[in-house]
Amino acid sequence: MGLKALDYETMNENVKKVQYAVRGELYLRASELQKEGKKIIFTNVGNPQALGQKPLTFPRQVVALCQAPFLLDDPNVGLIFPADAIARAKHYLSLTSGGLGAYSDSRGIPGVRKEVAEFIERRDGYPSDPELIFLTDGASKGVMQILNCIIRGQGDGVLVPVPQYPLYSATISLFGGSLVPYYLEETANWGLDVNNLRESVAQARFKGITVRAMVIINPGNPTGQCLSEANLREILNFCYQENLVLLGDEVYQQNIYQDERPFISSRKVLMDMGPPISKDVQLVSFHTVSKGYWGECGQRGGYFEMTNIPPKTVDEIYKIASISLSPNVPAQIFMGLMVNPLKPGDVSYDQFVRESKGILESLRRRARIMTDGFNSCKNVVCNFTEGKSLLSTGHSKAFVFCDFFSALLLGYHTGAMYSFPQLRLPPKAIEAAKQAGKVPDVFYCLKLLEATGISTVPGSGFGQKEGVFHLRTTILPAEEDMPEIMSSFKKFNDEFMAQYEDNWNRSRM
Repeated sequence: MGLKALDYETMNENVKKVQYAVRGELYLRASELQKEGKKIIFTNVGNPQALGQKPLTFPRQVVALCQAPFLLDDPNVGLIFPADAIARAKHYLSLTSGGLGAYSDSRGIPGVRKEVAEFIERRDGYPSDPELIFLTDGASKGVMQILNCIIRGQGDGVLVPVPQYPLYSATISLFGGSLVPYYLEETANWGLDVNNLRESVAQARFKGITVRAMVIINPGNPTGQCLSEANLREILNFCYQENLVLLGDEVYQQNIYQDERPFISSRKVLMDMGPPISKDVQLVSFHTVSKGYWGECGQRGGYFEMTNIPPKTVDEIYKIASISLSPNVPAQIFMGLMVNPLKPGDVSYDQFVRESKGILESLRRRARIMTDGFNSCKNVVCNFTEGKSLLSTGHSKAFVFCDFFSALLLGYHTGAMYSFPQLRLPPKAIEAAKQAGKVPDVFYCLKLLEATGISTVPGSGFGQKEGVFHLRTTILPAEEDMPEIMSSFKKFNDEFMAQYEDNWNRSRM
């Protein structure tokens, strides 16, 4: 008998090329250690409720009633559920074709898509067409659907920021396309330089690659930059000049903690620019219920909105969506609740505000604990990139720099879930990693995991410049656990640096 279709040697080569660091080597090793009885702190993925964040009460009440509609017939339902939750559950059930157990339209429930369109119009000041909005099983599924339509083969390239969320590199590999990196500048607060974009496109074309689309992640993951209106205008002009589709990953738009640099959608800026650009640039924007203070990752709710996409193309995307019959219906209800929130005067409004505000304030405090913890470590400093020199912080000898996703505590950018420290590893550590057959930041993260149980993601999984190393961790562990976690990190880091630095430390003073 010869090799079979699902033997490793004969399976689709594109599948074998996929790398997904968020659930990669570190995560697998952490899972093994957990099975062996070791306590693992999974900070590798932005999964708030897995780390103790409580779900918001009102949306859970509404979905509970939708899942068990017989409760609405109980004469005592009003003693358990508030009137606005009962009313909203009846509203959403009326929009379905048979409750949450029935398929919806492959684009999503029309009434929920209408609520998404109304949300976008309130946010941007321009009308949105529900027929150009598709509800999806999380934003990731929408990204995959669109990239599948764009990538025709290895000769097609997609501009992706580096560092980037590995959904993009993994999906481009899976569909047989070519990732065209454009590097964000760490020393300029992960800024984007249009000249860098032009250079990336020129290099790709020299290799025979047709660049067809550009991805922006705004606010950024893992880096956290919140693009200004001027940034977005430059990007949209660039896409206009180069005839590129712009994919706007905007899933962290709720994670804003200050007013100085508010989130501005790509679509709003595009519409503000007016013709011909506003009528020409093709834009697909993505959002989700997984992030922000909702944190409903496991519900798998998302949407994408298309701008300037031809009707025949929309029909083809609808056809492909129809293969899966229907997006997750309960998640569509969560999406409706997110984009059509409670209003002042609603019975549950005060509780909803109290809960959501409590989550955001706790994130601030946790970020401060983490910041102070890093700054207390030997050779570690958290650089919030507010123009301070390292000397002004009193840590001129630091060998680990941390640029928080958003500098939320110093009020510069957005606030969210991640820290992305740069690791300046001693040459002996780099050599030890090489001897072990590991990338240096993977080596560091594995040592950290074995010593402390803290599961992170090496920066190499997101892409980074040659010779520069990072790790990404969330700020999501329970607030009461954060001091112990940072103490554990400090102990590991100090011992690791002492083990490998020898005279390197003195030579760099």
